[in-house]
This record gives sequence, C-alpha cells and structure tokens, in this order.
Amino acid sequence: MTNNRESATIKNTLLDAVTQLHNAGLREHSQLDAEMLLAHALGQTRTFLRTWPERAPEPVHLTQFRTLLTRRCLGEPVAYLIGKRDFWDMTLTVSPHTLIPRPETETLVERALEKIPPNASWRIADLGTGSGAIALAIARERPHCQIVATDISAAALTVARNNAARLKISNVRFAEGRWCEPLANEHFEIIISNPPYIHADDPHLQQGDLRFEPLTALQSGPDGLADIRIICAEARQHLRSPGWLLLEHGYNQGTTVLAILHKQGYQQVQTEKDLAQNDRISLGTWV
Repeated sequence: MTNNRESATIKNTLLDAVTQLHNAGLREHSQLDAEMLLAHALGQTRTFLRTWPERAPEPVHLTQFRTLLTRRCLGEPVAYLIGKRDFWDMTLTVSPHTLIPRPETETLVERALEKIPPNASWRIADLGTGSGAIALAIARERPHCQIVATDISAAALTVARNNAARLKISNVRFAEGRWCEPLANEHFEIIISNPPYIHADDPHLQQGDLRFEPLTALQSGPDGLADIRIICAEARQHLRSPGWLLLEHGYNQGTTVLAILHKQGYQQVQTEKDLAQNDRISLGTWV
C-alpha cells in the first residue's frame, strides 16, 4: 500500500486493500470487506467512500485502517474488527463472545413471525441468544409480546442487553443459564433457538471466520446434534399446548432433526429451506 498521502486517496487505498485481501486468499467479499474497514476507520459510511473517492484520508485514519486490514488478512472476521453486524433491520454490536449473526438466521425469524399474530401478546423464549439477534428482531416486530432470551455466557448476555438498550427495546428479558434451565416454571407459545449444530470433527471449524467465533456456540457433539436433542426434550416442559418449537440447523441435518422431533412426540413436524434452498429450519408443535 502506498505511503504517499497525495496518492493514498480513498479510491487507491481501496484498490490496494483489495489486492492485499486477494493475496491473503480472501477473494470473496474483498471489496465489501475493504470498504467496511475503511469506512469504520474514517467514521463514515460506505456511501461516503463512493461519493468522495479522490479524498485523501488523514494519516491517523490510514494507520488505523492498515492495522484492521492486516488483522483481516490474518483471518479475523470483519464483524469482530468493527464490532458490529447488520441483522434484520438492526445494526447489532457483536464481540468474540457472541456468534456473528448470519443471513440464514433471518429465515428463522421469518418463520417465527408467520406463527405469531401481529397483535399477539404471546410469551416467547429464545434459547442461546448470543448478541440477541433473534429475540430483538421478534421483539421489534411483535411489540406486545414478551420475550425471554437465555444464554449460558454472561459476556454474551452483556452484549445482548447493550443491544436492547441501544435499540430501545424493552420487551425482552435476559436470563443466564443453559437452554431451558433459566425458564423455571414459565410457559411459552413459541420457543426458538439457533443452537450449535457443527460436529466436533468438522474441518470447517478450522477455516474462515469460524476459527475466531466461540466454540461453544458452534460445536455440539460427535454429530452436531447434541444440543438440539436437549432442547427438544426440555422445551416440552415449557410449551403451552399447542406451542411451537423452531430450530435452526445445518443444511444436511433436516431429516435427522425431523426424526428427533418425531421421537420426542412433536406434531406437524416439518423442515423449511433458506434463501439458498438449503434445509435450514425444522419445527413442530407440542400438544
């Protein structure tokens, strides 16, 4: 990357950054990654970069950007580097204590909203909330509902609570504990979860962004389904009749998750696909 500030325009800085990302093997989304990191370093939007491509960033901002770019070239996720990620219609704070919200999980939110009438005053539980993405999205769309969001990680819950406060969402209560344990004797019309579902030996755990995300939010036993089995069993004690359980899972786990739901006695069991037409959500009702 050039050191001459006169030639270190926004345009040239981005071109050099994309080249560095390509050389680091990060070709996919390289332009977007570079723009997000530079916009963050400048305290501006990506629109600003496109509007003023010939501007020369201040040296202090270039130094910050180059540090971020070096870390990205070593594989650190952009979301952790800039401390935020867009999900649904929100910008959420994220940290290495939380899973990075992904577009596929918006399918889980959509399916839940299809079950919840617009003016419902239901009680809903989100198990393993992480940054609070699912709970906060549903809370915004169904403001009369009360959501309980659980997580075993106190650090993750701190992030989620801060997101709720910043977004001025007040109909979510956060509770620390594993899956349904914090729910005590409470009952809900819907229980939702995006639990860990990667098996322990999956090579993807050593690749890309997954290397930097919390292992407890990704890995779940030899076949990746240990936590889904626990949730399916525990949720029965907390679902009102009839109540729905909705689960996100891996693209190749739909058939197995359906079998788990059937075995636990759920009815109207089905699997639905995400935007990429992969099996992604399985659900069933407890009567």
